[in-house]
Amino acid sequence: MSGWIIWFVGLPGSGKSTLAKAVVDYLQKHLEQEVIYLEMDAQRKKYFPQPRYTKEEREQAYLLFAQEAMELAREGKGVVMDGAAYKRKFRDYVRNNFSRFAEIYVKCSLPTAMEREASRPAGKVMADLYQKALIRKRTGKQFAGLGEVIGVDVDFEENPQAELILVNDHLRVDEAKNQVIQFVRTWLNSK
Repeated sequence: MSGWIIWFVGLPGSGKSTLAKAVVDYLQKHLEQEVIYLEMDAQRKKYFPQPRYTKEEREQAYLLFAQEAMELAREGKGVVMDGAAYKRKFRDYVRNNFSRFAEIYVKCSLPTAMEREASRPAGKVMADLYQKALIRKRTGKQFAGLGEVIGVDVDFEENPQAELILVNDHLRVDEAKNQVIQFVRTWLNSK
């Protein structure tokens, strides 16, 4: 089987990581092909060991992320990317330079994303990301390491032609996983 790339995109807290990991787990059990999971938050720290989260760094990080995925896919691997990719040009770069590409947009409202994100512990992503961004917007207070927050400081640029748009405000996790896995199975078999 030749290489392919599936990129899960959407707001922080949309559910994209949960779904991307479920797809990777499923594919690693059901495909003979090697499937690689690339998570932007982890990869960014490899590209920039002390990230500053500036606009310029974010642009460079997404370019490196896309190039890494394409290099792995050209080696015949399946690649599942997990990264917000709020600018459509980040996703279009892969789409225009690699033929077996699918964009899965995990769409949800900002209030839903904020609620989900608020319940996450600190880890690869800053805890209370949205809350801090809203405080900064209202008061000007700065938080170390807090760059632009998608949904508050910058908009997510939707692609109406994404291969799958999953509206994930009210789905149970198992329902969302089943819909995404069904899409991926069909998409891989059609290529």
